[in-house]
Formats: sequence, structure tokens, C-alpha cells
Amino acid sequence: MNRVFVEKQSEFNAQARELLHDLRENLSLNHLEAVRVVQRYDVDGLSDDEFRQATRQILSEPQVETASATLTLADNEIAFAVEYLPGQYDQRADSAAQCVQILTQDKKPLIASARVIILQGEVSPAELTQVKSYSINAVDSREASMEVPLSLEIPTDIPADVEILEGFITASDDELHAKCKELGLAMSPEDLIFTQAYFRDEETRNPTITEIKMLDTYWSDHCRHSTFATKIDTVEFEKEDVISETYSKYQETRNEVYGADTERPETLMDIALIAMKELRKTGELDNVEVSEEINAASIVVPVDVDGVDEDWLVMFKNETHNHPTEIEPFGGAATCLGGCIRDPLSGRSYVYQAMRVTGAADPRTPFSETLPGKLPQRKICKEAAHGYSSYGNQIGLATGQVAEVYHPNYVAKRMEIGAVVAAAPKQNVFRGSPATGDVILLIGGRTGRDGVGGATGSSKEHTDTALDNSAEVQKGNPPTERKVQRLFRNPELAAKIKICNDFGAGGVSVAIGEIAQSLVINLDAVPKKYDGLDGTELAISESQERMAICVDPSEIDYFKAECDRENLECSYVADVTDSGRLIIKWRGKEIVNFSRAFLDTNGVTLSTQIKVNSPASVQSLGCPEKASGSIRDRFTAALGNLNTASQKGLGEMFDGSIGSGSVLNTFGGKNQLTPTDAMVAKIPLLEGDTTTCTHMAWGFNPYIASWSPFHGALYAVTESVCRVVASGAHLSDIRLTLQEYFEKLGTDPARWGKPFSALLGAFLAQHELRLGAIGGKDSMSGSFNDIDVPPTLVSFAVAPGKTTLALSPEFKQADSNIYLIQIPRDDQNVPDFQRLMEVADLLYAENAAGNILSMHSLAEGGIASGIAKMAFGNNIGADLDLEANELFSERYISFIVESPNRLVDSLNAQSIGHTTTEASIKVDGETLPLSDLLDAWTTPLESTYPTQVTAAHQELETFSYVEEVSNLF
Repeated sequence: MNRVFVEKQSEFNAQARELLHDLRENLSLNHLEAVRVVQRYDVDGLSDDEFRQATRQILSEPQVETASATLTLADNEIAFAVEYLPGQYDQRADSAAQCVQILTQDKKPLIASARVIILQGEVSPAELTQVKSYSINAVDSREASMEVPLSLEIPTDIPADVEILEGFITASDDELHAKCKELGLAMSPEDLIFTQAYFRDEETRNPTITEIKMLDTYWSDHCRHSTFATKIDTVEFEKEDVISETYSKYQETRNEVYGADTERPETLMDIALIAMKELRKTGELDNVEVSEEINAASIVVPVDVDGVDEDWLVMFKNETHNHPTEIEPFGGAATCLGGCIRDPLSGRSYVYQAMRVTGAADPRTPFSETLPGKLPQRKICKEAAHGYSSYGNQIGLATGQVAEVYHPNYVAKRMEIGAVVAAAPKQNVFRGSPATGDVILLIGGRTGRDGVGGATGSSKEHTDTALDNSAEVQKGNPPTERKVQRLFRNPELAAKIKICNDFGAGGVSVAIGEIAQSLVINLDAVPKKYDGLDGTELAISESQERMAICVDPSEIDYFKAECDRENLECSYVADVTDSGRLIIKWRGKEIVNFSRAFLDTNGVTLSTQIKVNSPASVQSLGCPEKASGSIRDRFTAALGNLNTASQKGLGEMFDGSIGSGSVLNTFGGKNQLTPTDAMVAKIPLLEGDTTTCTHMAWGFNPYIASWSPFHGALYAVTESVCRVVASGAHLSDIRLTLQEYFEKLGTDPARWGKPFSALLGAFLAQHELRLGAIGGKDSMSGSFNDIDVPPTLVSFAVAPGKTTLALSPEFKQADSNIYLIQIPRDDQNVPDFQRLMEVADLLYAENAAGNILSMHSLAEGGIASGIAKMAFGNNIGADLDLEANELFSERYISFIVESPNRLVDSLNAQSIGHTTTEASIKVDGETLPLSDLLDAWTTPLESTYPTQVTAAHQELETFSYVEEVSNLF
């Protein structure tokens, strides 16, 4: 056994400086003199010479790091070590072991890593405990022993046979209720009673614990969307208004789609899908790809490749990891992106751009005000950003837009959304059907205990004891997912895949179980991270970077050979049969064997009543507070609002240009300060060039949604559409995907009224704009004790376009005309959608004619913040012909346009001024220097997401050799 301590030289130890700043800032340990961070490696299985060579060439960088066999502490220093819990994936240790294996050309050694934190100064025992509590998240980590272990071999007991739940089919309802709690099931007691009846009457036997856990996984809200599938019995409206009118319009649309005599129940899912179904029926969604594989939204787009059009599939997907990120921020956010990538990747498309939209309470909240049972908001925000960016940067994925919205009620549970866009030549993607005799191959990562409970855990609400439990989502392994990406870009291989499914939250049971109606799965063939896993764990453990593919048995050797070329494991794990049953075997015994028809019932269909409360009479479209005073004071307040302030420090944690396909910078202009309305990227060709690109934007305001869930969703859809229009795409080309995130609904009709109202608002916007949401995701567990997240519906809009027409919002030149274009609204704050479509068409034509230099879609910050942000990018000022009161009102569904010419009269554009060489904004007799406004805009989040290098908090991009080389795998 060998041990080495690796420490960056002081001038390069950015991590230590950041931690020192963090502890002083958040724990008020101002007397702390310094912090050291040392990486510790224990290596088992190398000779002394091999270990010395590995230390020099892999475990340390001699140019910037010191390596020592012992840890030396000064008299005023105290140290403790942190390591991942057993079973948690440690990418640093795994990458180091792979690198050492390449070096020695021998078997892979065992390597364990730990981070040693050394505090310098007078630190009391209570303060040390406080630092440990702040630094160690018990969900995935623990304090490590400072002693050298005798061995890194993990002793494992041979697991017992899978338990049969004796007495299950004869248990009383009360006993089943107790069993539901005892097993920690996410399913309802009614589901368990329904299961009892099946096993008693159809199978005439007691089930195994694997069967119950598998049904719990399959029927979890995460997998079957049980909340959205609940039958709506009655709807009560507080008063007749636009919401009740929209409900009538929804019912009329249902009759047109299904027929007036339909017996299909009304559900939240039906409201979410009805606009898309209507447009499909009328032929207005003529480019949507329809297949049995529904892992991601998919449209057919003509792509010019060296001047010749080819049909490509453009896929997009959004995903949340709210609960995992709340309790384990780095891993939860990382696997949010990993899970998002998996879905279009399973469709054999290449993911080339990502977006991240998150929701948090104020990250500047003092550590002392952290709610019991919660992590500090700052810690969640920063570690989650590191997790998402780490995954994206390692896999080589450009993150084109990053945004965080703030509302105090996100303290109930963080919102963590990832969204991605992918593409592949249509001819490369074969959509087949499983046939008897086909085989299922498992490609990619191994199974571990750390992925058990991913589906059921995400369906539970956060409780005071959530941080006492282990993580239920695996740590991501982006290099492995990158290998799968490369593998699936092989057109010959992709065309041989009949069906592919990613290993999401359901593990083997769901990933393979969804592929065919009749299967025999052999868990003994599933590769494991370590021994000791029992059959239940193997069946339901989530694994982030695996794919299940259905192929003809004659192709097994071909796929294994191609996987070997990418250093990927490929295992033959299941057979497609014609029995109508799902059978899972472990150690030669059947541990699951039941009817597929029973599994597909999705358990008990629930029903509910809904009560819709009307919005308060006070209009609340945006910021809850409006400042008064001088123009300067009001500008400062508008730009300093947390939801308007600069997030450049956050955005710079992500790589927005990797892959050389990004058309727009995340922050535009020579100063890289103006945030874009949308991310735009070229279609990812392997050879040749193209001017075809895709636009993606998001929309949502938590304060509008808290005032009225209906308007919150309506404006979310409209805002996302306006942002795509502002970036140069055509409105009619837009397709949508929605993300719903609501409180735990229970049985309260008024709580059910919130998602019901929100989905009606989204439906109205889709119906009137003739745009359809062809994808979406729901998360219904946003409650903590008596706090609920805002009624959240985030809209993502995607459209194909041309790089030659892409627009960014920063002012381009002096002496341009500045125009304001507004869309009228009625007395219930519903926009004139017909006029919006007309304006969008006119703007597209003006852009194509070269009459638009820049364009920006306004929001709650109004004209003031919109003009200022457009000015910051190139330090081009503006002379405005407006009164002060016109500057600070919210301006949703409005555009500011910079043009060298007069815009067409039919736009009814209001001329509000012109751009200037002077770096200031002149308005109503006041001259406001851009430098002052920039300071007001950048200050609010500087302490959380710094952009400035200071002596106390220096950000250096320094990586160890292990981290660099790990990216090669």
C-alpha cells in the first residue's frame, strides 16, 4: 500500500483560496488565516518503482504541485479528510487508475482518493465541527480516516436469495399500508392493494421483493406520470374569466380531436398534449417525426450540406433533477445534464448544444439563516453549477445559455433543468420493432448500489431527514457517455439498431422492460462495479451512461467489436420472446415473472376534483417591487434586481464554444457583456459545411406564476417564442417542449387547480399561435414542510434557421435608429396573438432584407434594463426620446430593434431614440454613464458568481494531469 499527498503550490492553489473566501464569507470565520487543500491518493497493487513513476507522471504535476509521502502540519494547523461513501463513483480515483494501467500495461490498480482540508489559525472545536458540516455532504461523502488502510479491497458478503414477501396476498389493507411505509415505497397504498389482488387472483403466489420494488419503480410518478394521468372528475371555477373560457376552448378542441362521444378522460396530460394533437390532425405539425421511440422530441429539418439539402432529424429534450440536486448538488446537476443527453442520444442523434435553467432562493442568504434539514442556498447554487459545467465540459458539449431565476419559495426545493438539442442524418436512424428471437445488448457503464431509488426518490417530497439518507442518483461518468456518442455516430452501426432505450431512473427493469412486450432478462450478465449486489439492486439501479439496444442476434459479434474500438463494455443480457411476460433471472432463479398486461396497467388510475382560484385583482407581471426616486436611482434598482442582474460569472463557468458550432457568444459584443436571448448553433456535420442552425430559448417568471399560474404559463410560452423570434428565426418554425414543476398536490382541489390553470395557459398560447409542444417533463414534488415552490411551467422553444439571419441583442453601431414594438393585450392581460404572429413575420422579413442590426425581447426589466444590456456589449450608448415613467414598466411581448433604416410602416414601430458613440444613456434630461449602470448590474451576484480576480478570491483555471487525461477516456 502506498500513499501520496499532492498539493498545488500556493500561487496555483485556487481551490484553497476559494474555500478560504467561502468560509470567511459564509461561516464568518474572519480570523481564519489560511486554508490548504491537499489531494490524497492511496494506491494498492503497484511496486515502489511503479508508484514513484505514477506519482511523477499521473498523480501530480511537478511544475505546479508538490508530492509527499507524509502530511506536514504547522503548530497552528488542523486537518481533516473527506472521501466519497463506499459505492459512490469517484471519477478522480477511477481516471487515475485507468491512467496508471496505461502506464504499467498491467492490471488496473486499486486507487482511493480523499481531499484533505487544512485550516490555519485559532479554530475552536465548535468551529471545526461547523466547517466539517459545511464541507461534508453526508448524502454522498464522509470524513475519512487519517490512517493508512491495510488494503483497498472491499470485503463483500455473498447476498442472500431474493426475499419472498410471505403473507402478502392474505394481508389486510391496514397491513399493506404498514408494509408500504416499511419498504419506503413511492407507490400509493391503493397501488399495493391492486398488486395484492393480481398476485392473489392471477399468479396465486406471494411476490418477491424484487417484483414489488420493480413495480414501485415502473409505476413511480417519474416513470408513469401518475399525477398527470389522474382522471379529472369535476372542475370548479371561482368566477367566470379567461381561465374558464380557455377550459371551454380546450373541451371544444378535445371534441374536434377525439370526437364528441369520446370516453377518454380529461387529465393534466391531455391538456398538455391537446394543442399538439390538434395541430397534428390539421397537418400544421407536418415535420414531427412519429415513432414508437419517444425518448425525445424529434422534427425533420432540411439541412444544406455544401449547398445540397439533406433531411436530418433534430431532437430536443428537457429534464429536471430537482430532488437529487437539492440534497447532493454536484452529482444531481451533473446527472441532470447526463440524463438529458441520454434521451436524444438513445435516438442515435448527436447532442451539440445544452441550456441550463435553474431556480433558487437568494444565494446571498447568510449561512446562519439556512433552514434545518437544508443545505445553504449558496452551497447548492455553486456546487450545482460546478456539477453541470463539469459534465458538459468533459463530454465536450457547448452550453449556449445559462440562467438562474430567483424566488424565495425555491428554498422548498431547488429547480434544476437541463435542455439539449441534438441532430443526426435521417438516413442513419432506423426505427424498427422487436421480433421474437432478437437480443438486448447493454452498452456502457457498470451497475452499482448508488443508483438504487433514482425513480422513486425523485417522486418523493423533500423532508427534514432527506439529508440523512444516501444519494439515489449515481455520480456521472461523462467520458463514458462521450464514448457512446462517438459509437452512435457510426452510420453503419446506428442503422443496425432496431430500438434503443437509455438507462434512466428505472435501471435494467425499465430500460430493458420498455423495449419489448415479452422478455427474459439475465441479471448475471449485467456488469457490476463491485460484488455483493443482490438481484433487486441489479434490477432497479439507475446507471447514467448505459444504453439498451435491440438487435438481430447475428449482430452480437459486430457490436462487441465496435464497442471494443471505443473501449466500451458490451454485454448480451436479454432475449425477446413471445410469452407476453416479463421474466428476470438472477443466479439461475426467476425473481420476476408476471404478465406484461398487468405491468402496463400502470397501477390504479386515480381521480381528483379541481378548484381554480382566480388571480388577485392586482396586476403582477414581473418584479414584486418597483423603486421610486430619480432616474438614476430607478435605473440602479431595475438593473440590480436579482432576476435582471448580470449572471456572467455563472455563465463563464460553462464552455459555450466547444465544438466550434456556436453561432452566438453567450455574452455578446467586444466586451462580452450582453446576454443573448437564445442560443444558436450550427448543425453538427462530420464533414462539409452548412448554414443551417437551430435556435433555442426559454421563458418563465416565478412572480407572474405565483400571482396567476395561468398567466405564468401563458407568458412563459410567449416569452420563449419572442426570444427565438428576436434571435432571427421564423415563428411558424418553432416547436415547444415544456417543463412543469409544482408542489405536492395531495387531495386539495385548490392545489390541483394550479397545474390545471398553468396547462390551460400554455394551451391557449399554443392554440392561438398555432405552435405545439411536442415534448415535456413533469416534476410534482416541490414541497418542504409548509413551503411550496412557485407554480412553475418553463417553456423551451426550438426552431431551425440560417446562420446568415441569426441576430444578437448588443448594439452594433452608432447613429442607428432604436425602435420599440409592442403587442397589445386585453383587460385580462392576454396578448393579441394574431398581431404577434403578424409582427413576427414582418420582423423576419425586415431581418432578411438587412434592416435589423440587433433585436432584443423585453421582459420584466422593461426598456431601462433592455437598453442598458444592449449597450454594455460594445459600449455603444443611447439617446432616448422617452419620459422616465415609460422606462421602468414591464414590457413582456415587446421588442427593441436597432436598425440603420426606417422600419416598414406596418410594424407600427415607435421610434424611441438612436445609438451614440458616447458611452452613456441620455433620457429625460439625465446622462447616465454606462460604467455606473454596469456597476449596478454586475454587483448583486458578484459575491456568489465572481467575475473579478481579487487577492482574496482568485479564480485560476488549473487542472491536474489526472483530470486532463481522464477526458481522453
